[in-house]
Amino acid sequence: MTEKANRRSDQPDPHPIAPHPARTLPSFIDALQASGRYVFTRDEALRALGVSEVALKLAAQRLAQKHRLAMPRRGFFVIVPLEYSIAGAPPASWFVDDLMKYEQAHYYVGLLSAAALHGAAHHQPQETQVVTDRQMRPTTAGRSRLRFFIKRELAQTPTEELRTDTGTMRVSTPDATALDLVRYAQSLGGLGAVTAVLAELAERIDPQRLMRVARADVELSIVQRTGYLLDRVGARDKTTPLADWLATQRPRRALLRAGSGPRRGVADARWGILENERIEVEP
Repeated sequence: MTEKANRRSDQPDPHPIAPHPARTLPSFIDALQASGRYVFTRDEALRALGVSEVALKLAAQRLAQKHRLAMPRRGFFVIVPLEYSIAGAPPASWFVDDLMKYEQAHYYVGLLSAAALHGAAHHQPQETQVVTDRQMRPTTAGRSRLRFFIKRELAQTPTEELRTDTGTMRVSTPDATALDLVRYAQSLGGLGAVTAVLAELAERIDPQRLMRVARADVELSIVQRTGYLLDRVGARDKTTPLADWLATQRPRRALLRAGSGPRRGVADARWGILENERIEVEP
């Protein structure tokens, strides 16, 4: 009798045969896509394929040239399904959550991108704007561009978990989005552009939540500008709790346009704002 025949059937095989790995990168990504996954890391691929980093890099480059893979960050790959081959990558919503986990960075989709998701549809940004807690360079995957904004007190910002085609992503609430838009106004086209977005976003804002967000982590000057601009777009019914709380803080007078703008203009008593920039509000 052979050694194999003598061994009891209930004993583990001392030399088990490992499950057969994917032999090629194309078969590996086909298997991932079939299971509903559209991202993977370099380390995952190296373990599955048993190839060198050089071989993986060359195989990935060939698939990228065929619009089958995109690589928004070194070592992080996005699988491109056939319907997005012309665009070079699926929408950022398919992979932003996985990308930020790979980067080990806290985040939320915010600013103009969040405003669009909350109904400010006339101002669709040409990029996905992501707020995170550390400096990150912009990145692209096909036609999808991600731009990052740093915010140290990120954990204080309320967010919602929004379902996507491939999972979920974190998005700032309408109230937090409004305050962030004003905070980063100069990077978003200025106060005029932000005011137009606030006009559409206002109906989604909850007055009490807006006040609570402001109390949690927002500079008083940003609160003053946000309240003033919401009043200007006809959303005064959304700002009463905010104005009442602000009055208890006895804020200093703040410039509507911060920075190097003129330090003169009409004073707004409710918000303590010096109107040193003219804001055109569409009827």
